[in-house]
Amino acid sequence: MHYIPFLSSFVTFIFAVAVFARYTRRHSPHLLFWGIGLLFYGIGTLSEVILGFTFSGMVLKLWYLSGAMLTAAWLGQGTVFLLVRKRGVAPALAIILTTVSLLAAFLVLSAQLTPAAASYNVTQAISSQYKAILTRGSLTIALTIILNIYGTLTLAGGAIYSAYIFWRKHILFNRMIGNVLIAAGALAPAMAGSFVTLGLADMLYFSELLGVILMYFGFLKATAVPAAITAPAVTD
Repeated sequence: MHYIPFLSSFVTFIFAVAVFARYTRRHSPHLLFWGIGLLFYGIGTLSEVILGFTFSGMVLKLWYLSGAMLTAAWLGQGTVFLLVRKRGVAPALAIILTTVSLLAAFLVLSAQLTPAAASYNVTQAISSQYKAILTRGSLTIALTIILNIYGTLTLAGGAIYSAYIFWRKHILFNRMIGNVLIAAGALAPAMAGSFVTLGLADMLYFSELLGVILMYFGFLKATAVPAAITAPAVTD
């Protein structure tokens, strides 16, 4: 199973480079937050690669902080910047998110490991072992839930809303399809939590790979210039 997080990391960092490259041309804040969110996504999957070969307390903490807490929220914040037009709302939410993220980083990086770390099994998914190894207080757990709810609602909800607008107005079909793919990709890792609860922890790896592939193709589809615009005019 260890090659799956490697593929996820590879796709994610390529995706992040594409988003940051677009940001350097357009300087839109939603692209910046999407890019940062993808870096968190990549750090999470790359941590799974490392933990598949050896144990590291710091890597475990980075995996939990980036993958379990920050990824969805920062990707979702990018969508907030894209869709929320009311002046000052998106920047205010970004300040709150940054503050909460710093608090989350402090809580996770300062957390203690339990004696169970000594019996860590590299052949098992980290998602099936971390609860026994990493101590998490009630505030950490609460922030994890809040950040994931915020991220899922803003990213997937925003993509679905955008797709609906394009469908209702019968315009930019490519963006409608792209937003549907982004929404599906955002929901894939979130649904994996149910599999972990059922004891199918390895499904998290599949869902992460599927999620980033769907979001990447959705991004490419949504940002593609329609052929009708790019094609030269035909003259007699």
